[in-house]
Amino acid sequence: MTVSTSFLAAYDEVLATRWPAGTTHTELPTPYGTTRVNSHGPGDAPPLVLLAGGGATSTVWYAQAAHLGRTHRVHAVDLVGDPGRSVAGERPVRTVRDLTTWLDAVLDGLGADRAALCGHSYGAWIALHHALHAPHRVRKLILLDPTQCFAGFRPGYLLRALPMLLRPDARRTRAFLEWETGGAALDPAWLRLCCAGADFPSARPVTGPRPAPDALRGLDVPTLILLAGSGRVHDPARVAAAAARLLPRAQTVTIPGATHHTLPLHEPTAAELNRRAADFLTAR
Repeated sequence: MTVSTSFLAAYDEVLATRWPAGTTHTELPTPYGTTRVNSHGPGDAPPLVLLAGGGATSTVWYAQAAHLGRTHRVHAVDLVGDPGRSVAGERPVRTVRDLTTWLDAVLDGLGADRAALCGHSYGAWIALHHALHAPHRVRKLILLDPTQCFAGFRPGYLLRALPMLLRPDARRTRAFLEWETGGAALDPAWLRLCCAGADFPSARPVTGPRPAPDALRGLDVPTLILLAGSGRVHDPARVAAAAARLLPRAQTVTIPGATHHTLPLHEPTAAELNRRAADFLTAR
């Protein structure tokens, strides 16, 4: 697998110019390859593991690292097989079980027997599945505009995304993000990275049905769900209603004006996200 120098340069630029001083980088061996983790915060603070949406890379969490890193040891993870600095091994990630086994290995490598998990979009889908797989390892769970967890995609979103998925390139990626965010001014360094990732030789993401309702009803993990009020990926009201019906310990908040792809990096959305997440993580 050959990764372009432009992608690596863009990745390193976001880390160098957006992430707070004191950020460290770790390469963790797992059964599925080497996983890159970017970490910030006090070494003895409770661990918080961040899982980005597809194509966003771990660098997208710079605002959360700076804010939540005051009270937690924040670990932002590059998904194996997705754009980033993780390197896929000979054993591919093909199933939900592979994903949960991979994340178990990441937590083991971090020395985190128990951690808070926060995921956005596809990363939220992974985080929720891991909480169902190993609830004893998840102290608290934060799901940011989670996809395929409580409701399906809007058909219009899928139609817009299809050309980008079938023939990815920087122009299509930029146009899609501009459409979904309503032309929001995304961080230029991160946007360059996201567009450069269109040429990344990534594997097909693991997909599957939504978690079973009975499994969700039995999940005894405190959960915060933050939804994008102006997002186009799904109906936030439908997601909120399903989550309230299925998850016994969930609280759901819809952030007005936020879109799916302005989470978690665009102000003022990021500030509201950080405030809500910090209050949730530190509450007794």
